Amino acid sequence: MTEPPSSPDSEQPLAPSGCTTGTHAQITGRVQGVAYRAAAKAEADDLGLIGWVRNISDGAVELLVGGDGPAVDALLRWAAKGPEAADVDDVEQREATEQDLASLPRAGFEIRR
Repeated sequence: MTEPPSSPDSEQPLAPSGCTTGTHAQITGRVQGVAYRAAAKAEADDLGLIGWVRNISDGAVELLVGGDGPAVDALLRWAAKGPEAADVDDVEQREATEQDLASLPRAGFEIRR
């Protein structure tokens, strides 16, 4: 017996952006005051991703990204290096929660304050 096609009601609810998966990352090291956020936005824009990046009070940078898996992976590889002036110690990542996904912009990649 085959499974009936799933109805839209049975699928995971979409975030405003339409993304159903994403990655949340926290980047530590010398990542503030080195144009990390602007460079991350440029990289994400080049990769066609949606999401946001912001500084957090402990000196780290927080990033939430949604989009095509290989493009997300490429951004996370870039995040481990960052712009030339950065000195990244670590990139802690986890799968985005429904609450995270709800905070994604409808389109584009934003620098948040």
